[in-house]
Parts: sequence; C-alpha cells; structure tokens
Amino acid sequence: MPRGRDGGGRDREPSRRSEGVANEDRLRALGDAVDGRTPAAPRTPRRRRRRAGRIALISVASLVALLVVVVGGGYLYANWRFSQIHKINVTSEVKPISGKPFNILVVGSDSRAGLSGLVGRQTGASAGLVAGQRSDVVKIVHVDPQAGTISVISIPRDTMVTLLANQNLYGQANRINVNFGSGPSLLAQTITANFGIPINDTVVVSFAGLINAADALGGVYLDFPYPAADPYSGLRIRHPGCQLIKGFEALAVVRSRHYYYNVKGHGVWPGDNTPPATLYADGWLYDGTSDFGRIERQSAFLRAMVDRGKTLYNPLTINNFLSKVPQGITLDQNFSLNELVGLAVRFHSLNANAISTYTLPVYSATNPVLGDVLYVQQPETQQLFVNVFGSELETPTNPPPNSSGQTPLPPAIAPTTTTTAGATRAAGSSTSGRATRATPTTTTTSPTASYASYNPRPCAP
Repeated sequence: MPRGRDGGGRDREPSRRSEGVANEDRLRALGDAVDGRTPAAPRTPRRRRRRAGRIALISVASLVALLVVVVGGGYLYANWRFSQIHKINVTSEVKPISGKPFNILVVGSDSRAGLSGLVGRQTGASAGLVAGQRSDVVKIVHVDPQAGTISVISIPRDTMVTLLANQNLYGQANRINVNFGSGPSLLAQTITANFGIPINDTVVVSFAGLINAADALGGVYLDFPYPAADPYSGLRIRHPGCQLIKGFEALAVVRSRHYYYNVKGHGVWPGDNTPPATLYADGWLYDGTSDFGRIERQSAFLRAMVDRGKTLYNPLTINNFLSKVPQGITLDQNFSLNELVGLAVRFHSLNANAISTYTLPVYSATNPVLGDVLYVQQPETQQLFVNVFGSELETPTNPPPNSSGQTPLPPAIAPTTTTTAGATRAAGSSTSGRATRATPTTTTTSPTASYASYNPRPCAP
C-alpha cells in the first residue's frame, strides 16, 4: 500500500472521479502488481490544506516534480525509467507506517560528475578544480498524507552538530556538512542522533541532476525585482521581470550565496574584481544574509518548479523529464515507484505556495577552532520540531553543542495551537555594497511564501 493511501481503503465519495487523477484506479492496480500487494478500494484525495548544499532544495523540487509527471505518463514506462535511477543503501532508516507521516532527507551534492562543455568549465569540473562531493544545505521533507501537507526544514551548512564518526579528523563537534563526505548514511544517523528526527527515505541530487531536471521541464519562471548577479555562482540576470530560467542559470540561482541586486536597473556586472565602492555607485547592493538568503531563493525555485511541472502534460515533455531524471539523482533502495504514484495521486493538486518552508533557528558565534559557525537556538528549534513532527520525535542520543561546548537535551515543549516556525534570517543586508557578515537572529513567523523585496519569486509568463 503506498504511503499516500488511506489505511481503511474505503471509497468515501462516489463523485471522487471529478477531483481525482485520470486513470487513478489503473495506476493503483499497476502499483500493487509491481509490489505484489492486494489492492485496496480506491479512495478520495482529501482537500489540500493551505500551504546551500548548494542545490539541496532541488532534491525536493526534482522529487515533487517527479510525483507530478509520473501520473501523467505511462506507469510501465515510468517504472522502467525509475529502475534506471541510481539506488543506494542508507542504514538506520526507519520503515514508515503506511498512511502515516514520514520524513525524506534531501541532500544537495556539489559533485560535478557528468558535467562537460561550457557548464563544466563554469563550475570547475573540466579543469578538475573541485573534486569529491559536499553538502552545504540539508533539508528534511515532512510529508503528512492524511493531512495532505508538505513541510520542508532547511539546516544551514555551518550548523554545529555532535559527530558520530571521524572525530580524529573533525573533533567531537563540527559543521553538519562534514558528515556527507562519508555518504548519506552517516548524515542521516547524525540528524537522528542530534535532533531525534527519524529518517525514512533519502534523496541526493548533484549539479547535473538539477540542470537535467530543470531543462527537462523546459525551465521555470521566476520574477526578479532587480537585475541580479553572483560572481561566485556565475549568476547574471541582466533585466528585471518574469523570465524563464534553465540550464546553468538555474544552477547559478540556487547556488547563489553572494547575491547582488541593482536598484538602478543596470544589468551589466562591472567585473569580478571591481571595488565595493564602485559597485555601490553603479547601483549594486549586497545581500549579506549568505546561506539564509540562498535558502529563501531555493524555496522560490522549488515552488516555481512545482508550478511548472503541474502544467506540463505533453507526452514528449514527460518522456524528456523521465529520461533525464536518472542522471544526477540518487534514491535510497527502499523508495519504490508505487510509493511515488501514491504521493502523486494524493498531492497532484497541491498549491506550490502551500509547501511550508522553514529554516532551522540558529545563532552565530565564533568557535575557537572553526571560526564563525552557527549553533542551534533553543527553545525555538524544539518548538519547530514539535509543531512539525509531533509524536514522531525521539529523544536525541547525541544532542548538538551550544556555544559553551555543552550538549544539553532539548527542553520539554508543548505544541502550539497554530503551526509557526522559527525562521532564521540575517539581521539586515549591506547597503554599502560590501560583503559584510550579518548576525542571524531568530523570529517566529507563519510558514508563508514570503520573500525579501530583492529576491526572485515564482511567476506566470
């Protein structure tokens, strides 16, 4: 039984075909045949509620987009394509209970594998300048099939955690992104040990995976209030407005953590070595929020990608998407196509703005060995976890350190009556054009699709 199916298996509304996905019964029967299960009676999808890992967000986007297009394509063909996706064994994953909430660990790998030509040169792959893989932003996607909701929690790459391995290399505690060098299994174990969040499935996406997924959809539409640039990611948006973003440009958007925008409307970047004073005189302002700003731009890209995927039912487009998804995307071996179909049926009409996105509440401090890092802020973090994960939370076995080097257990927290979250943002942006470091602060906000005035947002052409 796919996770998005009601355990009771009852047909609650005779009129469900008016709201369901075409061929829903057939898709379910085929899925049950693939998994060797006895099919349950079809049921009505509930009404949906309201709403870097340099590319970790794209792991989520690619997964959600796959859920959308797989229902529109032939199931058997999709199953063949699905079998081509690279699978890995992630230890310590918890087997989910059918129909109950579950958590997907999504990791953006900066692996350049598979990149060549212009994109290879732009990312340093062709010259061999960047080898291996790292995760700069880690995300946990919480899916609640019964409530029909999806929540995404981003953990910034500089967040300090207690390490479970490699202490001889990195010490007893270090940034969370050092764990991915040993593979996703250690990262999943570290998240559960530090935060008490059980991981049920894992998705890893590389640079090539992002580019392929975005291009297969024909790109996504983002509205840029100002021309924008990032000398590190290679982003160059030369004019404001709603525009199609794909290929290397899509990668540059979601990787951007040195984001500049031009309030004078000039779209020409003066040069990578231009003095800050000259940049400011030319109208360029700097977003000093770094990883936090990147997470916000990734959230915008995710919503734009979901909106784009939901509108494309052309068989050629679907074939193109399914043929490119296996390139640069890795799933844990427990993921089945039947589960993706169940989720697609459940969430096919999900409003992209109803995806709740959060950033782990943290505060900045200087570590005597590592320099500037981020520490988990309590009780805001535990309040977020209780609101999102509820009774799923476990007691951490290895809590993260605070800035004093202590590792206290999280405080006892009761859920709030309304779902809110600690949304960590940097306190202000530089208006001098200089790359100044901002100190993060924590505020409590509703999980709405809001963006800073200078950041791009989803749009319709």
